[in-house]
Amino acid sequence: MRRSRTIVGVTSAQGVPFLKGHGTENDFVIIPDPDGTLDLSPEAVARLCDRRAGIGGDGLLRVVRSAAHPEARAMAAEAEWFMDYRNGDGSIAEMCGNGVRVFARYLEHAGLVEPGDFAVATRAGVRTLHLAKDGGDVTVGMGKAEVPEDSESEVTVGVDGADGRTWSARRIGMGNPHAVAFVEDLADAGKLYEAPDVTPVSAFPDGVNVEFVVDRGPRHVAMRVHERGAGETRSCGTGACAVMVATARRDGARPGRDGLPATYTVDVPGGRLVITERADGEIEMTGPAVIVAEGRIDSSLLP
Repeated sequence: MRRSRTIVGVTSAQGVPFLKGHGTENDFVIIPDPDGTLDLSPEAVARLCDRRAGIGGDGLLRVVRSAAHPEARAMAAEAEWFMDYRNGDGSIAEMCGNGVRVFARYLEHAGLVEPGDFAVATRAGVRTLHLAKDGGDVTVGMGKAEVPEDSESEVTVGVDGADGRTWSARRIGMGNPHAVAFVEDLADAGKLYEAPDVTPVSAFPDGVNVEFVVDRGPRHVAMRVHERGAGETRSCGTGACAVMVATARRDGARPGRDGLPATYTVDVPGGRLVITERADGEIEMTGPAVIVAEGRIDSSLLP
């Protein structure tokens, strides 16, 4: 029998329950809202994610039953729970790889799932997960990468403080858009306070996550990332997957075509992720997910 260890509902009189979690230091505010009764405005999300005036986080995960959310009802037969993910600025995002691992950890923490295999609905579709026992790593089936043809795959990125230097970057889709650039030193990317310049602008009409990558060894790379709507973060799960695919293509590996799986280790400022592209082209990501705190939000912060 599952035993709930945390409140999974919105109780306005006593404040709104929340938790805080992270995956390789990509951190999130978690709002349990199983029946989908809480209307979170972009302003409210940005306030909660503010590191000085709110709880602080790179993004927000609202936990809703798929059947209770209009964007997820069609997936309810496959996945009971929907990850309503918002960027730290309040904007809606299609997918978050570290976020979905933390989302899964919350479901386990709340007694809503057991260790093992289950599915979660996201705006990028249903994602399959495996929770190791005793708080071990979480593996996520991230789907197949979208890799444009060579003639359409490259864009150019540049950052402030790089003396006008730019880099060729490869477009990779992981349910959300990415541009991956290989650099000589991660410091070349500067402070990444502002979004890098990407040309042509028409390549990413809704913005893009930009990853800067260096080699560390055979099938081992390190990255920094500017996340769309959040700024530079300590980690980005979909970005690590995009980096793995871009690196594999650079190295001549095409598992979906050749039938030979490829695994890369991707170091991020907040830790380490292991990414595998299987022989069928599916991407799997394995890494930690931790719940660090829970409490209640004053209702006045969520009008």
